[in-house]
Amino acid sequence: MGSRRILAPIITMVVALAAVLTAPAAPAAPVKQHEVSYDHYSLKIDGRRIFLWTGEFHYFRLPSPDLWRDALEKIKAAGFNGVSLYFNWAYHSPKPGVYDFTGVRDVERLLRAIEGVGLYAVVRPGPYINAEVSGGGFPAWLKTVPGRARSFDPGYREAYRDWLRHINPIIARHQVTRGGSVVAYNVENEYAVNVDRAYMADLQRQARHAGIDVPITHNQCCDAADWTADWSTGEGAVQIPGVDDYPQSFDCPNPDTSWGVWGPGVTERTRDDAPVYAAEYQPGAIDLNNAGYRKCRELTGPNYMKVFYKSNIVGSGATMFGYYMAYGGTSWGWLPQPNDVYTSYDYGAAITEGRGLTPKYDEFKRQGHSVTSVAPLAKTDPIAAPASDNPAVHTEARANPDTGTQFVLVRHPDRAASTDDSATLDWATPDGRYQVPVRVRGRDAKILVAGYDLGGQRLVWSNSEIMAHAAIGGAPVRDVAVLYGRDGEAGTTVLRYPSRPKVRVLAGSVRSSYDPASGDLRLDYSHSGLARVLVGGGGRRPLLLLLGTDDTAAGFWRVDTNAGPLLVRGTSLVRSARVTGDAVRLRADAERAGDVEVFAPVPARRLVVNGELVHVRPTAGGSLLGRLPGPRTVRLPELSDWRTRIGAPEAGPDFDDSGWKVADKTTTVSPIKPKTLPVLYADEYGFHYGNVWYRGRFTATGSETSVSLNAITGKRGNYLVWLNGRYLGSAAGGVQADTDPDNPTPNPDPGRGDFPIPSGLLEEGQTATLSVLVQNMGHNDDWIANDARFRQPRGLLGAAVVGSDGESVAPIAWRIQGARGGEDLVDRARGPLNTGGLYGERSGWHLPGYPDRSWRRVGSLATSGDLSPGVAWYRTTFRLNLPRGHDTPVALRFGGDLPRGHRVLIFLNGWNLGGYSGDIGPQRDFYLPGGLLRERGTNTLALAVTTQEPGTMRPVGLVALGNQRGGVPVRDVPAPSYDPRTYGRS
Repeated sequence: MGSRRILAPIITMVVALAAVLTAPAAPAAPVKQHEVSYDHYSLKIDGRRIFLWTGEFHYFRLPSPDLWRDALEKIKAAGFNGVSLYFNWAYHSPKPGVYDFTGVRDVERLLRAIEGVGLYAVVRPGPYINAEVSGGGFPAWLKTVPGRARSFDPGYREAYRDWLRHINPIIARHQVTRGGSVVAYNVENEYAVNVDRAYMADLQRQARHAGIDVPITHNQCCDAADWTADWSTGEGAVQIPGVDDYPQSFDCPNPDTSWGVWGPGVTERTRDDAPVYAAEYQPGAIDLNNAGYRKCRELTGPNYMKVFYKSNIVGSGATMFGYYMAYGGTSWGWLPQPNDVYTSYDYGAAITEGRGLTPKYDEFKRQGHSVTSVAPLAKTDPIAAPASDNPAVHTEARANPDTGTQFVLVRHPDRAASTDDSATLDWATPDGRYQVPVRVRGRDAKILVAGYDLGGQRLVWSNSEIMAHAAIGGAPVRDVAVLYGRDGEAGTTVLRYPSRPKVRVLAGSVRSSYDPASGDLRLDYSHSGLARVLVGGGGRRPLLLLLGTDDTAAGFWRVDTNAGPLLVRGTSLVRSARVTGDAVRLRADAERAGDVEVFAPVPARRLVVNGELVHVRPTAGGSLLGRLPGPRTVRLPELSDWRTRIGAPEAGPDFDDSGWKVADKTTTVSPIKPKTLPVLYADEYGFHYGNVWYRGRFTATGSETSVSLNAITGKRGNYLVWLNGRYLGSAAGGVQADTDPDNPTPNPDPGRGDFPIPSGLLEEGQTATLSVLVQNMGHNDDWIANDARFRQPRGLLGAAVVGSDGESVAPIAWRIQGARGGEDLVDRARGPLNTGGLYGERSGWHLPGYPDRSWRRVGSLATSGDLSPGVAWYRTTFRLNLPRGHDTPVALRFGGDLPRGHRVLIFLNGWNLGGYSGDIGPQRDFYLPGGLLRERGTNTLALAVTTQEPGTMRPVGLVALGNQRGGVPVRDVPAPSYDPRTYGRS
């Protein structure tokens, strides 16, 4: 079980021989900055073991590059030392051979930001990623390419290789081995059904030939023993196989009763020569049942995190973790996958969609700082656990074979138990046998540590948990440690000293006793508030012990600086710190006025926060104590002076569609064949996202009685129908699958709609026009590598005008129109997922600068009048002047009941930030990211309302989701305004 060295020059040479005929020329190997290796226990960088604790972040769900740094800094401040990243192929490629890595798609900038923040990165470029995005990250044009996706078939092979030829060199430049942040490269995603091992092997060849020399991983789902492919052996095997685990399910409506319904959540070891890797472990949930993400956050809240995360750390010995998601973000535009999600991808994560911090964030911080700072945890073996005298209290244990440090898990044997139980553990620690009292109150778990060299101290044992500790520089160096337990529980910490130390209790109630025979200093206390104990002498360097509750521990931030680590208490967030001379300089957030305390190197006498000098005084514990001001009050404007215009001229018989594409194809590579010809699938004509219009002409015979249509839209989609300008009605779009989405079988009649033709509407010999507006809710994922699932078309599947006998009366000649330009984007900055084929989108009505002064003026939306079937647009502007040096996330909030029968597309300064409707999901607040939102300037808000049945608009306004001093500077994201030369005839 020796260490596996990842030597780039050797790997590049060997792989080049195997792939020379199929891959592009390899780049010259640069000088490596670090070496990555691994063994049975952990990753190692330059021989130093790393406990990799990463949170998932999706750059494509936060289309404001300046805010990437905000999210990354919050992830690091929570105790994470890494970030996991999907790269979304579809987000970058609007058509075959065309790629964009600029603006909100600048992944080079993203990787530089990760390096600047000081995080490791696990990169996941797919090609398939799932991620609840449209097509699972596959570009929709791939549906028209021959060859089964997620296989080695030639058509798909050339497509994915082209993607990898573009993304892999970017990744390679940012590996740890070249001075960057990337420590692991994940191929594919949850690939264990309909597998093609040659495909997996080729993905790795492409990576190695592009210069990827870090370990290659894969994430099996969702319990390795239950799936058909084991990527630890055989062709296509990866070096470090990982396992995904979602033990808490996605039952968000029932957070109080759902508890570990999908298993115990202990990650399996899949090969003996690699560390255990929990590649995706559950910290949140998809809102499958429209309960709202608040419920999903309750489902996966701190109690669940305590029990399952700690049980997994000790139960599995895993040292590589990926928590999906740390920050979920927004599935803006037409990014969402249609079956499971709506606009918000909050995920019930520790950081909300609006970038706010939650109690889950606090629990991540308590655990994250601990596992990444207690070094012996990166190499452990299972050992016999201390015996408990109460069967209601369960123990498991591991120990580091080199240092002897022990880690004991204490919890109820039934993870779902919520009783209050106490026990005494008979604990044979490395420093002697002790009777240790413990308490498990409710759904809780603790990892207790014994035999640990805590900086310059010797921790014999403690029934408090370690949150963080730091060796604070100065003369002399001193140790500062934060230990914690649940409020009201008794605590004991035993330290060992060669001689009697001097103990001074600075705050709280702490009893101390010293045993000269053993050298044990015993401290007894109750976890209540924050106790402070200063220990000096005794043959060791000074120690400041901070003993708190869960809540008080969460108020601390451990920060690395150029002068070593320091601890900060009292701010809402600490983003970074550095020491210059006698000054500590913090970048920090404050959501209210209050104390700030810094435990810094001894020379430090001054504190500067966000560039402002803070008056401080030294404390008896050696810290600096000052006070920060709170944020300035923010007032947001009301939304008024709306203007409106009807926006579906395509429904009229006289609309000029001569510039539209003729829809006359008779064949398709899709396994789902049309009910009638021609093939009317939108993707066949280069229209992949959003709404699409069809106009069909036929010569009436006078015997027509109804229009019969079939449309596939994806879940929650619909379509509207007009004949000669008369609205016939709407129908729900279908999905081409039976009731089991994992095993799709042909549905003979998806999205069926039969629309009676009013008497007298058609006359014999008349040229009639049928207009159909079909909503595309996004493309199916390919989770089971099944083309019948992935290639399900979007648009009309069948269309006929029928007589009383049910037979087609006349052939129909069709034209089709989607987003302006189709695959040839007219708005590269906002990209292919931003707009569809509504007339207003094709005409630039969603953009700032559009001349709308001729539109009908209304006051508020709630008094704008009734909605009629069709499409209506509403536009207004508002001006913001948010205070500089503050972070004030803003959302658009819809009031009243969730609407049924109409849905709203929300455009802020031309960016499509989501869809609102009770037919889509429970979401009422739509986050407006800074950068898209002009925080100090004029903003244009446009709403496109598609109505199936008469209704009224709901009131809408701006709300602040938070307000604090600090944040990161956010610049406006460049994107074009309205230009009549671009948005002409539609």
